[in-house]
Amino acid sequence: MKLALAQMRVDPGQLEANLDRAEERIAQAAERKADLILLPECLDLGWTDESALQKASPIPDGVTCRRLIQAAVQNRIHVCAGLTELAGDRRYNAALLISPEGRVLLHHRKIHELDIAKSLYATGDRLSVVDTELGRLGVMICADGFAPGQSVARTLALMGVKIIISPCAWAVPADYDQAAQPYGREWIENYGLVCRDHAIHIAGCSNVGFIGSGPWQGRMCIGNSLVVGPHGKAIKRLPYGIDADCLVLCDLGS
Repeated sequence: MKLALAQMRVDPGQLEANLDRAEERIAQAAERKADLILLPECLDLGWTDESALQKASPIPDGVTCRRLIQAAVQNRIHVCAGLTELAGDRRYNAALLISPEGRVLLHHRKIHELDIAKSLYATGDRLSVVDTELGRLGVMICADGFAPGQSVARTLALMGVKIIISPCAWAVPADYDQAAQPYGREWIENYGLVCRDHAIHIAGCSNVGFIGSGPWQGRMCIGNSLVVGPHGKAIKRLPYGIDADCLVLCDLGS
């Protein structure tokens, strides 16, 4: 299985530009013969961006979902992406897994959201997995991976997944000193506990760019996306930095 990690720039509130960029990355991943592309959390508007109040869209009929489905079909590739969902009068931090035929295989709403974001996003209330030609897959979103006792990831593992794929938005203060305190160790250690105990892979893919509004306005999303293997070690790490926009493939074997 070839997994593409799309560590793309997300511009706060810029729906069309972000979707254009996501479509480009999907096409590039397909050209490089990836089976599945993993894109960041809230790739349409940016995590906690206040534009969600006006621009969040429904699943499956909203603009973001429709364009992601179309890109999956046109490029014949599985797509996992985070987006900002409108459901009635609620907004959710959501993620989809879409088949190359355009079917929504999984629709996850983030469960373990940070307290600072709970005024914007409602809380998800379920987990599910799906059997695909790539194996049994599960989806979580960013801080779901830090639920107490790794409960979200461990539940998906107990449900028999081969890989957990996680759209993320990993952010640090603007003055963060990467040389003094290299980012990412906490994710490797946390993912690694579950991967080692259950012999699975976990992949987390973050965007890059500034957070434009909300409680963390001015913080930087810094990529550093990674894949942790069944032995609990990182088998792929992407570059760190606000400008580290890239697309990287990782071969997870058969």
